[in-house]
Amino acid sequence: MTGNPSSPISADSTRGLRRSIYAILIVIAVGHMSGRILSVNSENLAALSESRIAERLEAFRAAQVAAGADEATLEDRLTRKRQELEQQIGMERPFLSANDRSRWLTIRSLVEEGTYEVDNFFREPRWDSIDMVSHLGRDGKQHYYSSKPPLMATMLAAKYWVITKLTGWNLGTHPYEVGRLMLLLTNVPAMILLFIIVAALAEQLGTTDWGRIFVVATACFATLLTTFAVTLNNHIVGATSLAVAIYFFVQIVRSSSPRGWHFLMCGLAAAFAAANELPALAFVAILGLLLLVHDWKRTLIWGVPGVAIVAVAFFATNYIAHDSWRPPYAHRSETDASDNWYFYSYEKNGRTIQSYWQDRQGIDKGEPSKWIYALHAFVGHHGVYSLTPIWILSLAGMGMWARYGSRLERELALITIALTLTCFVFFTALRPLEDRNYGGLCVGFRWVFWLYPLWLLVLIPVLDRMSRSRAARGVALALLCFSLVSVSYPTWNPWQHPWLYQAMDHFGWL
Repeated sequence: MTGNPSSPISADSTRGLRRSIYAILIVIAVGHMSGRILSVNSENLAALSESRIAERLEAFRAAQVAAGADEATLEDRLTRKRQELEQQIGMERPFLSANDRSRWLTIRSLVEEGTYEVDNFFREPRWDSIDMVSHLGRDGKQHYYSSKPPLMATMLAAKYWVITKLTGWNLGTHPYEVGRLMLLLTNVPAMILLFIIVAALAEQLGTTDWGRIFVVATACFATLLTTFAVTLNNHIVGATSLAVAIYFFVQIVRSSSPRGWHFLMCGLAAAFAAANELPALAFVAILGLLLLVHDWKRTLIWGVPGVAIVAVAFFATNYIAHDSWRPPYAHRSETDASDNWYFYSYEKNGRTIQSYWQDRQGIDKGEPSKWIYALHAFVGHHGVYSLTPIWILSLAGMGMWARYGSRLERELALITIALTLTCFVFFTALRPLEDRNYGGLCVGFRWVFWLYPLWLLVLIPVLDRMSRSRAARGVALALLCFSLVSVSYPTWNPWQHPWLYQAMDHFGWL
């Protein structure tokens, strides 16, 4: 590129080059995600070392000696313990956590048995999950279900059904082939769509080559969404849905005669974001109000039916699955045992196992102090701004657009500020103790991942301003680099603590 990076003339003359760079960045990101998906495996190679087995055996020996086991009994127990450990830590599966296995269980059960009940699968080796609920079915018997809202799993079950019919494979006989194929056909297209939308909006709203390209590079490489491409999750779907809704909102505002189907797409996408991310209900409300201001007739005629379609699908699938209009997470009564679906027990291998949620462990016990929880969610071991400091620039961008932007830019800033505050207040100040867990065992504060498209857009004004100074560009690149550390750290599984948490734990600071 030639000329001043902040010059509108230079930006217009290099549009074709910018688009070529976007394509290169997107292709690199897609190739990286696809390669990781093709190797997805829950086996942790570090856990398979002989030294790790030796450590566990030594701890087991000490406990047995303390319990008074004689020499012969001790040797026999050590032999059986070694066999158990080798089988346990050598267990491989393409499903990385209880979270994604919960959804896989529903998908498998729907296609293979025609029911949302997962009774016949979750006891199988490699198919266990703590993310389950239990309640009486329509037959009056106790059954087990995924704790996730069933709409997403129902939609993916259709894709799984096609795969089983075309290949003869299923998740039981060919878990790697089918699981990886499903991820390639689900997460990768969603991320491609997200990248394309960010690039399109950067073209429409940006003013410099450097700022636009930087925003697209950030979307491709510096958000934790790409880290989650190897696992079945709702965050990619929620973020992409938000991006689609914002794209059509921008087209509506920029157009002198907006089309009705743009309002329909706004309603569909915003509602689907809420179906996958509960706090996105606030997004539906804010976007709806703004659309009513711009064109109340088209909003009511086209936009409201879009929201209604998703709402009907969400509640209908939930009722079919659970015989209740309320999703599973709304059945956690502390006073009515019959309405607490998270407290249950089941039999497995001759043992009675209590629900994990009756005796939470580790981070799932919750942070007692709301202030400490908020601190770590912002700038601590799970901090949005400590793990991915590129979002610090988004804070500045919100302020710049809110104060100096056009009407469209001010509205985008308003949406972003309102939703960011709503999420942080809701998840840090309003949640009970057991929900103050940072999203569980996870590489970041995943409750806000769906906001990434908006945070990417509000990077535009500050990056355009920073493009004028070599020193400022250096600061932005440094923030991008530090963000990439957190995104790249979980090389094989995003369901682990962030590098900052592990470092603090290593040095005894927790």
